[in-house]
Amino acid sequence: MHVALYQPEIPPNTGNIIRLCANTGARLHLIHPLGFNTDDRSLSRAGLDYHAQAVIAHHTDWDAFCAWRDTLPAHQLWAFTTKATRRHDDADVGPDDILLFGPESRGLPQDLLDALPADQRLRLAMRPGSRSLNLSNTVAVAVYQAWGRLIG
Repeated sequence: MHVALYQPEIPPNTGNIIRLCANTGARLHLIHPLGFNTDDRSLSRAGLDYHAQAVIAHHTDWDAFCAWRDTLPAHQLWAFTTKATRRHDDADVGPDDILLFGPESRGLPQDLLDALPADQRLRLAMRPGSRSLNLSNTVAVAVYQAWGRLIG
């Protein structure tokens, strides 16, 4: 499975996601521009020594990511947003699918979401009135839910 972070902003979140991907075998895609330098100490500290075990690809922008995505065989792009009506645990994520997450401060851009069918937009369940979860927590919940289904 693939995890794609669209313009992530907070180094420790990305470091935690690197560690998560290393431990689950998910491939991480960082879609630039990033809100930090990749040699940021807090990124390294959060990812500890997992950078070497994680498969990380950098994409210069959304268009470059989409060009890479077009090379994949059958796959689905699942965009995570608090604006979705479909819950993440209702999606049948496949082994080559991509879980896409937006930046911490603003989420995925509306035009990007509008370009996807509504059933490819997913949300995590939260109590009414809650705004959002931390990005690395959201990715962890989504990855483990999908991974659990894939490995049985």
